[in-house]
Formats: sequence, C-alpha cells, structure tokens
Amino acid sequence: MPRFTVHIRDEWLAVPCRDTTSTIGWLGQEALKRYIKNKPDNGGITSVKDTRFVVRRCQGLGLLDADDTIDDVLEDNDFVELAIEGDTMSPDFIPCEPGFNKHLPVQYISLDGNSLTSTDLFNLGRGLYKIKLTPEAERKVVQSRELLDTIVKENKVVYGITTGFGKFARTVIPVSVGNPLSPERTRMLLALRINVLAKGHSGVSLETLHAMIQAFNASCLSFVPEKGTVGASGDLAPLSHLALGLMGEGKMWSPKSGWADAKYVRFFFQNADLCSLKRSVLSSQGLALINGTQMITSLGAEAVERAQAIARQADIIAALTLEVLKGTTKAFDSDIHSLRPHPGQIEVARRFCSLLDSDHHPSQIAESHRFCDRVQDAYTMRCCPQVHGIATDTIAFVKNIINTEINSATDNPMVFAERGETISGGNFHGEYPAKALDFLAIAVHELASISERRIERLCNPALSELPAFLVTEGGLNSGFMIAHCTAAALVSENKVLCHPSSVDSLSTSAATEDHVSMGGWAARKALRVIEHVEQVLAIELLAACQGIEFLRPLRTTTPLEKVYDLVRSVVKPWIKDRFMSPDIEAVHRLIIDQKVWNVAKPYIDKYQSEYIPESRPVSPTAFSLESPASPRKRVRHE
Repeated sequence: MPRFTVHIRDEWLAVPCRDTTSTIGWLGQEALKRYIKNKPDNGGITSVKDTRFVVRRCQGLGLLDADDTIDDVLEDNDFVELAIEGDTMSPDFIPCEPGFNKHLPVQYISLDGNSLTSTDLFNLGRGLYKIKLTPEAERKVVQSRELLDTIVKENKVVYGITTGFGKFARTVIPVSVGNPLSPERTRMLLALRINVLAKGHSGVSLETLHAMIQAFNASCLSFVPEKGTVGASGDLAPLSHLALGLMGEGKMWSPKSGWADAKYVRFFFQNADLCSLKRSVLSSQGLALINGTQMITSLGAEAVERAQAIARQADIIAALTLEVLKGTTKAFDSDIHSLRPHPGQIEVARRFCSLLDSDHHPSQIAESHRFCDRVQDAYTMRCCPQVHGIATDTIAFVKNIINTEINSATDNPMVFAERGETISGGNFHGEYPAKALDFLAIAVHELASISERRIERLCNPALSELPAFLVTEGGLNSGFMIAHCTAAALVSENKVLCHPSSVDSLSTSAATEDHVSMGGWAARKALRVIEHVEQVLAIELLAACQGIEFLRPLRTTTPLEKVYDLVRSVVKPWIKDRFMSPDIEAVHRLIIDQKVWNVAKPYIDKYQSEYIPESRPVSPTAFSLESPASPRKRVRHE
C-alpha cells in the first residue's frame, strides 16, 4: 500500500493511502486526523474538515493544489509538508510572496547597490521582505540611462548598446538546461540583479527597473534552468532566462498559478509595462539585463549563510558527543589556543568551554568520570578547535568576498554618467566568487568528515562503552548501523564534489571568451556539499542524543540538556528499529532553521560575558607543577 510522510508542526506522520486517486485535500485531512490524535486539546484544531491548509512537496518545494489527484503529483514514499493557516511557518516553507502571514506588516529593504548583505539577500529569497529603491539610486539610474539615450540618438558605436544584440532582440533561444531554480533561489537572483542595476552603471531605464521590482514584490518569477553558465561574460544564460519571463515569454511561477506560460500569469495582465519589454528593451538594454555574476553570487550567498549556520551548530553537536563519550575539556584551555591564535580556533575553543564548563553548568556525566585514567581524547574531539576553526575562518573569508560581489557592478560596458562615457572591461568574470566557493566547499566538508568519525566512535562499543550501534537487543535491531553508512556515503560523495571546478576553463564564443571561471558549477556543488554536511551532522546529533539515553539518569550541562530536549521534541528515543529517514529529516530541519543554535546561544553568550572559559574540574591525569594561579582563569566580571 502506498504511504506518504507528512510534516505538520515539527511532527512527521506516516499516512497510508489505499486509493491514490484520492486528492491532496484528502491526504491533508488524513494527516491532520493523525496529528490531533492523543493530543488533549486536539492541537488547537476544532474541526479537521474546516481547517484550511497549504501542502507542498519537500523535494522541489512545489505547492500542491487540494484538488490534485495523489497519483498525478506524488510517488510512493514521498515527503510533503502541510502548513495550517495562521501558523508561523518555517521560513523554508515560503515559496510565495512576502506577506503570506497577513497579520504582520510588509517590510521593505531599500536597495542602493552598495549596502546589501548575504544575510539580507538570503532573507529576500525566503520571502521575508519586499524591495524598493533609494532616491539616490533612482537618480543614478536616470543619469546613466540619459547618457545611453544620447549615444543611441547620435548613432555612436558602443558594444552591446548599438551593436551585437539586435538579432537577439528578435530571436528567443532557450540557452540553459536542467531543472529550474527553486522560487526562493530565483527570488535571490532577481533581487541581486536589481541591486546591481541600482548602482547606476548599467544603463538600464528606471521604468525597466521598476518593472523588475514589481515582479519581485509580486513573486512572479521566471523559469531559470540551473545549468548553462560558464561564469564569464557573466551568467549570460541564466540571466537571459530571467529576462525572458519579464518579457512575457517562456514560463513563469507565481504563488497563485505555479509554473505556467508567462503570458497567462496573472501579473502580466495587470502590468502592461512588463509586456512591452519584449518590443523595446532589448534594443539598447538587453545586455544590461543579462550581463553579470548574479547567478554565481546569489547561490554563493545562500551557500555561505548555510555554511555559517552549520559551522556554529557543529560545535554544539560535537560538544554533546564529547559528553556522551566522556571526554575532557583540557584541550580547550585558552592558554593552548593563545599560542596559535587563529580567530576561528579561539572562537571554537571558547564555545566548547561555554557549553561544557562544569563550574558554570554542572554536569553529572562529567563528574562521573572525573577520576578516570584517560590522559587525552581522540583527535576527532581534541582537535575540534583546529578543524572546526579553519572552517569558521574560511566562511568569514568567503562571506567577505560574496558581500563585495553582491554590491559590485559586473556589467560590460560600464556607464559612467559623470564622465559622459562608457568603458568596456572585465568585471563580469566570475573568478572571484568561483574560487571562493570552491574553497568554501573544501573547508565546510571537513565538518562532515570529522563528524562521521565521531559517529563511528558513538556506534562502536569498543570506543564508546555504549551498546553497539546505540541500541539494545543488537542483532534483532541494527540501530544506527545504517545511519552511519549513510553518513559515510555522504562524506564520500563530498570528496568528489570538493574537486575545484574553477581549475577548469574552456574557451567559448569563438575564442573571444577564452578563459572562464566555471563559477556556476562551483556555486551549485558548494550547496550540495553543505546540504550533505547538514545531513551528516543531523545523524551525529541523533546518535549523540541516543547515547544520552544510556547514561541516564545522569544529566549533562544545562545548554546541552536544552539541545537534547529540542531533539526529543521532534524525535523519540530509539528503542527498536523503525523507519529512520523521517527522524533524520526532522533533525536536519532543526539545523536548517538554526534551532540548535538558537536554543544554546543564550547560554553561550551569558557564559562568555561572565566567565573567561575553561574551569572544568581538573583531571588527576593532567600533570602540572605547583605555580601561582593564572589571573585570567575563573575570573568573574561583576
């Protein structure tokens, strides 16, 4: 019998379906019936029949119509998400226009081409804001357009404005391939292109820019295939598809229509200015719409934001594993790290102390092995500051490059209204973000590589002193055996994906573009690597929480108990073998939503504001000579 897994309010529910000709609406109601079962207040739902909800597929994030037949839109064992009207939904559930929650006022981000950050761009992609231009940006756009109008009127020869693109204006060619970018990523791409045009060096008209902003704010998004850019002359292919939809050609997506022919999307019936772009814009504005590194950079912005989120949560997860494996915090002593003062290394060591200091956060688990004879821990625990630290520093380095690129003019030619001239250059070349994103993938992958080894230590009874594969009745139950195999497989895939794409270059455009960055693939594979890292760390977090079960009634530190409680709010302890994929997905969702970080952060901040880290009870195996106590240790700031 076909079965579907439905996510409702942090719970995963299996819904069997005898008749796949039933509708998505039926599936949603069946899931709601299971959700309210055994809840004293029915989960706040008075009537399943009258409850309004939205359903989407987890894979691809496509919205499903309540009247769709299950057999037409889902496959056996598919995962879907259901959001009840009025709920505060996960940001990742928002492929629709800003203001989905009608109880909140619409917020705007003002774009000027100079101050947008990767965090802002990521939030724009999630649908948290609409956008508008600053008055200064509008003035610059008008000035640069006036210069180009003069050039066109005087019939001067300027690349891409009076030459080269006339034929393109009369011919529509699908130049990219592959699946379309998700609505969230297309929103980021469109927002970033608007930000670059707002700098006033592209020559686009203010009317065209306003039309693009209207499309963004209404979430009417072009069909942009994910493959097809070599990252030189900008991301010509995907940006051409972005412009194509704005012309009323090809496909578009909107919250009300889903994917449909652009000319039928309601937005175009209400905004004649957009439809007119097909006839007029490309004659002198075509290159301004499609020339730049925005595909690489928008995907890179998502990559660096997710990388930053997983890196700091990796410290929390590793700290919980160290507790379960009864490790020591001596290796996180600040004096050790002051002798090798890399910022990331010091930050990670402090974070471990913030979570594990038993003087500040009493830990019964730590006390239980205080007088053990172990001298030091394995590298996967002892060297976390060094391994996690370089990932942290790399992310900061890459974020700086991406933020610079976000606010850079990457067109060709450049329009300098104040000088009254246009100049051809090479700012469109994607080597900067390409190299940075290759570096990001390599660094962040190491978080999964070391995590997989910690999972091995948790599952191996010879190393953990816990039941084999963290389950009782081993043999009858396999526990975390296959979960560890999954983590190992993901790490292995990452090793291939971490090969730098930017070391390759193929000459294109009849050797005019004779060196390219391959930045599009660098960005896409960086995101794949980061997703795998998130999934591996989700498995480690599950395993560490399962390990805690075998140490009860002993308790760990307060912040780590809060992390344990968070996991147990979505996943039950592992008693016997069960379908594990929903558990991994549920914890993966916690990581994506940064809930692991959010629950521990207040404790980390409070500790670091009151204590200089590292005051765990001294182990008798730590040899030291009598000497005056360091004035930097266990100092409390009143």
